[in-house]
Amino acid sequence: MADAKIFADLKADHDKHRELLEQLGETQGASDERKTLFEDLRKELQAHAAAEEESLYATMLAKPELRDEARHSVSEHKEIDDYLGELVEIDMGSSAWIAKFKEMRHRYLHHIDEEEEEMFPEAAEELSDAEEATLAKVFETRKPKELEAAEEELPGDARE
Repeated sequence: MADAKIFADLKADHDKHRELLEQLGETQGASDERKTLFEDLRKELQAHAAAEEESLYATMLAKPELRDEARHSVSEHKEIDDYLGELVEIDMGSSAWIAKFKEMRHRYLHHIDEEEEEMFPEAAEELSDAEEATLAKVFETRKPKELEAAEEELPGDARE
């Protein structure tokens, strides 16, 4: 079922991301508020993507009927990570930063809408209740660890 714990966990994260994106879009220049919100968003997106890939996507990749959807979403995660990497490098007070942020926000909102409207329902049809429960546990265990890792690990090409 699309209301299973794994999908509820992922949707809760998406809602948090939507809120951070909205707040960040309302900031001005290289303010402390923009810096703090961006850091929060960056870490949150990196951790979410990694934990989602290690739980839901890993399982979807093993199922031929879900593999294409998972591959598509993994490629979108890479695209968002690249945007974050560019944003880390650009002067936050510049018009280039806000332009890149708006591109990234548009792409990410498209990605999570697509997941919620198409991918999650398709996955829910193919996954058993037991698989969904296991995936929720994996996600809930990995996410805090990935948040910790995101403290040190930069996105995109800025990674070592």
